[in-house]
Amino acid sequence: MSLPTDGKDLVESMKTVKSKFKFRGGVHPDYNKDLARDKAIERMPVPSELVISMSQHLGAPAKCIVKAGDYVTRGQIIGERNGFISVCVRASASGLVKAVEKRLGAAGGSAPAVVLDTTAPVPEGVVVPEGPILQPLDWKTASREDLLKRVEEAGICGMGGAGFPSSVKLNPPPGKRCEYLIVNGAECEPYLCADHRLMVERASRIRLGVEIMRKILGECAVRIAVEANKPDAIAALEEAFADMVGNVEIVVLPVLYPQGSEKHQIFATVGRVVPEPPALPIDVGCVVENVGTTVAIADAVEKGEPLLERVTTVSGDAVAEPKNIIAPSGTKYSDLVAFCSGVKEPPAKVISGGTMMGFAVPHLDISTTKTTSGLLLLSRKRVFQYTSQACINCGRCVRACPMYINPAEISKAVEADDIADAERAHVMTCIECGACSFACPAHRTITQFCRRAKNSIRARIAAEKAKAVAAQSAAEKKEPAK
Repeated sequence: MSLPTDGKDLVESMKTVKSKFKFRGGVHPDYNKDLARDKAIERMPVPSELVISMSQHLGAPAKCIVKAGDYVTRGQIIGERNGFISVCVRASASGLVKAVEKRLGAAGGSAPAVVLDTTAPVPEGVVVPEGPILQPLDWKTASREDLLKRVEEAGICGMGGAGFPSSVKLNPPPGKRCEYLIVNGAECEPYLCADHRLMVERASRIRLGVEIMRKILGECAVRIAVEANKPDAIAALEEAFADMVGNVEIVVLPVLYPQGSEKHQIFATVGRVVPEPPALPIDVGCVVENVGTTVAIADAVEKGEPLLERVTTVSGDAVAEPKNIIAPSGTKYSDLVAFCSGVKEPPAKVISGGTMMGFAVPHLDISTTKTTSGLLLLSRKRVFQYTSQACINCGRCVRACPMYINPAEISKAVEADDIADAERAHVMTCIECGACSFACPAHRTITQFCRRAKNSIRARIAAEKAKAVAAQSAAEKKEPAK
């Protein structure tokens, strides 16, 4: 926006504002961020073994293109993009492929993974490249197409948890236009501080990533969303963005979970409401990217560095030294804990992610991916046993739900194995934030009921599509040749 004054243009510059909008529902869990909040990011050495999953993102797993006995170099593509909603996977270190086998992931499913021995000697004739893996680009002179290609070939996906391919998100379909680029720095999950530390320590990289994305998307407005409990991050961003011109605002959000949810952040920053699925943020003119993803885009373009590593918070009262660690993808949880000097006492529960949306894991042999934001080790005093009881119709889950659905009705339908009734109650709108389970005095596993119903519905839809494709193929074979 430009305003004429004395023959010159007064260009609007960045400003910090408080959010004007508050979504309905939400909860206030104990945040416990003080354990790692002030711990600067530390880089850990490359472990002797990495287990690099082909499923580090939303959508189809990458297609593995290496085999046992191959020697791969850091940054080499070991998994090709396998569909429109997919990203490539690159080796996060050089090493010998010991095996390609299915390994358990944090969410409970298994996916093909490359087991890499990083201590193996470099075979004769193999050259380990030095310097940038990809050719650095001058973002100011590079074309939009070249920048989009770089995001794709760097294997970048959303690092806030969902893992949606960034090259797809930054390329709206015909007829859709991004009016607001929203940079998600809320990090509302308890214990997690990885994004907080990125904003404090690498605000200038976030600024560069925003400049690049704004060139890809067109001259859209920018909103950087940060919760009010991160004043040092807000100050760092204000300094980094101080001279950025255009419609740019740092929006300070009230501390409320799930403030980091994409849809709720859109409402909290620009007051727009994303309709029910299959509607997407771009349908209301918005694109949301996590601050970690924004830094990854800056590094891929300016430094030629693909997404091979990320910052992960290792915290909890059972950890000897909570830390924010930058580690290569495929690092085993046990190696993260060892880098934190082990444990003070045997953990009663280990969670991958935060306490609200994370997944309890059975052991520490699971490995990090591009979306691993945290690893929590909780002592027995932070965990309690409970027995789930019948719904008492108190309505607390309904008041806590930020999606305007009735979690109690859905949970009772799923208990009765009536998935159709759960679908009619709009279970597919559920974002699995866990606010309903948190608020429930009967300790009902409402979020898990919703996940079960959604998985069943997705399986049915996939089967129906497969049946329709098979029928179409059979019909085409019966048609007489022309």
